Formats: sequence, C-alpha cells, structure tokens
Amino acid sequence: HVQLVESGGGSVQAGGSLTLSCAVSGYTSSDFCMDWFRQAPGKEREGVARIDSDGSTAYGDSAKGRFTISRDNAKNTLYLELNSLKTEDTAMYYCANLGMGYWGQGTQVTVS
Repeated sequence: HVQLVESGGGSVQAGGSLTLSCAVSGYTSSDFCMDWFRQAPGKEREGVARIDSDGSTAYGDSAKGRFTISRDNAKNTLYLELNSLKTEDTAMYYCANLGMGYWGQGTQVTVS
C-alpha cells in the first residue's frame, strides 16, 4: 500500500523558515524522481522542486535560491527546506511521484 504523508507545515512570519517532510511507504522513493508542488487558493498548481533518482535537483523560479529539496534514503523521506519565506509562498504543499501517479494529502504553509 503506497502512501505519501507530508508534514511540517505551519504558520510563520515573513523571512522565517520551515522544513517540510514527505514520508513515503510502499516503495523505495529514491528509485524515482520525486516532486514538490504547491497550490494557493484561486491559483494553479505550481511545481516547486524536483529531485531525480541520481540526486540531481531542479527548482521552479519562485524557489530558486530559497528552497532546498533533499531526501534521506534510509528513512525513505523527502524534504523541502523553505527559507526567506514570503507571503506569496502561502499555499498547500504536496509531494508527488508523477511517474507512478502518487500524491500526498498536502501540508499547509501560511506566511504572514
């Protein structure tokens, strides 16, 4: 049974930091490309960051220089470190395995 469970969201002041986690079960996440997406109310879903099976990473324009994607293979967990947060970063953040069609339930980040 595959599950992607995000955690770590919350409310933070502008300029602050958060680290989101995505605990994966049911398959070995490091064998696949994994993504973080976000969606704010009234806006389209936006790709934030990607980490490939070889560890290479890519970021959306809004994330470059502020967010860092990483993974802990031993824990089968994906992370997204959010720094220098802005009010426009307020959104629901999701982890996903697009290739297999798996999504987590999301974790809310609110920046005030």
